[in-house]
Amino acid sequence: MWHGDFVASLRETAEVTAPLVERSSPPALADAYAWRSNGVARIVATTDGGRIDSPYLDGQCSFVVAHDGAEQQWLRAAERPPVAEGRGRLRAVDLFAGCGGLSLGLFEAARALRLRWEPLLAVDCDAVALETYRRNFGARRVRCKDVRAVFDGALGARPTAAERVLARTASDVDVLVGGPPCQGHSDLNNRTRRADAKNGLYEAMVRAAEILEPTHALIENVPGALHDRDRVVQRSAEALAGLGYEITLGVIDLHELGLPQRRRRLVLLASRTRRIEISGLVDAHRREPRDLRWAIGDLVGRAGTGGAFDQTAVSAPATCARIDYLFDHDLYDLPDSRRPPCHADGSHSYRSIYGRLGWDRPAQTLTRGFYSMCMGRYVHPVERRTITAHEAARLQFFPDWFDFGGASRSQLAVMIGNAAPMRLGYAAAMEWLR
Repeated sequence: MWHGDFVASLRETAEVTAPLVERSSPPALADAYAWRSNGVARIVATTDGGRIDSPYLDGQCSFVVAHDGAEQQWLRAAERPPVAEGRGRLRAVDLFAGCGGLSLGLFEAARALRLRWEPLLAVDCDAVALETYRRNFGARRVRCKDVRAVFDGALGARPTAAERVLARTASDVDVLVGGPPCQGHSDLNNRTRRADAKNGLYEAMVRAAEILEPTHALIENVPGALHDRDRVVQRSAEALAGLGYEITLGVIDLHELGLPQRRRRLVLLASRTRRIEISGLVDAHRREPRDLRWAIGDLVGRAGTGGAFDQTAVSAPATCARIDYLFDHDLYDLPDSRRPPCHADGSHSYRSIYGRLGWDRPAQTLTRGFYSMCMGRYVHPVERRTITAHEAARLQFFPDWFDFGGASRSQLAVMIGNAAPMRLGYAAAMEWLR
């Protein structure tokens, strides 16, 4: 962990031309940044008191080398960042992978620790998202299938023929990650809340751990999953413990890890070698609060200038009138009298719906509905429109170099809105491996 002697040694040896980030009081942080002659380096404090230096950004940089400046520049970078290896490998499997939010975090952890990145397997039902994953990470195997059809055996049963093949081709897995579809658990879903057949997809994650025997595993979902009627989270934790894993379970607001939105996630961490407390993980990777301006302030004026990534929604006349009302009256919450009849009497709790974002505040939890003001607080702070996919991607911590290919506007909404932000995968992998 960071301490005075460690920081002093960095100053003496790292060719630092701007001050490193220091905290005047504990807890200590896992990483810091320093200027070098050829760009910015990331410096990781290892758990045995050592350090690992790795390239973070190429070229001359004009910002102070603090977490906020370095990570903002990473988000804005149009070119894929440099990679340096030499300390081993990080072999990963991503189930319910989507376009790869968690894998992006693992990739960044591999970069930070100078490990060779080896994505062994990615599985998802969304062909467009999976192609985006392949384009960015080059997984050895990509399966466009239901995860339950890939890991098709029952818990505790002998491996099926397909599972035996997977165990041979995806061997020596370091980290298994996955976020089973969470709509059945969401507090926004009154129809199926805590009683959804998809909740059983947690079992597929446990079966994958049983077959592949990864050293570490991460399962993320919404906090409401804890209240599933079938105790799917608790039963999964018990099953993983029975397989020899140390289990940690808790809720993290990813805003504490530097995400410029409020996003609370239920996190199940399983490890054969190192138990990580949720509070310790957050403390080691905590960032100062980041607001909307930090994430997308540089994109003002860009909407509508490119393809689908920067395309704006074509709103109905009633929606345009509501957006105009917010700006004409300098409001951030739309009065009930200006809402549809179902909200007009004020008997609702959805204050953020039809709302306008503020520069000096984080975004609300992003969903695939970010193009529509009736789905949440998604109206831009200074432009009369809802946010674009580019802006949503930034809020989810996808950098500009991440390649979404030729996805349509609706496909972008699904991929970005459903993604697990990379800061979670990064923090977990770093705490297991550094």
